[in-house]
Amino acid sequence: MRYILLCAALFLPERLAVPVQFKPEPWSSGDLKRIQNYLDRFFPSLNKEGDRTLEEKIKEMQKFFHLTVTGKFNSETEEMMDQPRCGIPDVLDYSTFPGNPRWRKNLLTYRILNYTPDLPRFMVEEAIEKAFKVWSDVTPLKFQKVARREADILIRFAHGAPFDGRGGILAHAFAPGSGLGGDAHFDEGEKWSQDHIGTNLFLVAAHEFGHSLGLGHSNVQGALMYPIYRYWDPDTFSLPADDRQGIQKLYGNFSVRC
Repeated sequence: MRYILLCAALFLPERLAVPVQFKPEPWSSGDLKRIQNYLDRFFPSLNKEGDRTLEEKIKEMQKFFHLTVTGKFNSETEEMMDQPRCGIPDVLDYSTFPGNPRWRKNLLTYRILNYTPDLPRFMVEEAIEKAFKVWSDVTPLKFQKVARREADILIRFAHGAPFDGRGGILAHAFAPGSGLGGDAHFDEGEKWSQDHIGTNLFLVAAHEFGHSLGLGHSNVQGALMYPIYRYWDPDTFSLPADDRQGIQKLYGNFSVRC
């Protein structure tokens, strides 16, 4: 298992072996700005003594996503950059967070601050409840919805930065803690759905709540915590082993629930 535990949604299938088409160098100013922005956001430099070269950052991204590691901005890399995804970085500076962040209690409350107009209110609540159940089914954690008081996890649909409209960044969440800790924000610019049309709210919420509980992104293709969105049938979804091992490392097995 290669899992990152957050100190602070979903996978693509294995790619077929096809020739990688390289973009001509030098990069256009548009290409250069685009890839620099992506790498700065999702693969920030952790080296306090100096910045890595652009080629080194591209190699890191390619290695994380199991692409051909070239250090070049090729079609395979560009295609990955275009995929809808979570807004949390794939590499974080863990030194700012002592230990593995986790909630120190098993009963967590959540509150939905507003609702997307894309779905009836009850469907939003069902999707959120089901997303929390993904994690409570395999840990001692329990989740309780509250309506009019403070909650551990606040859920909001929002427009504007850092969101970017349909596609691109779908949502983000914060690691356990006070203030914004645990909160999850969803891009209202998406077309939220309960099926494969648009962006499935349950799947994205389940991913984001993994962050709310202390998990970072996994580079395991097939993990729920893989940063790239992919549709699964919610009716048959089962938490993959990589995610189950990661969350149980933080909270233990559901069999020890009090």
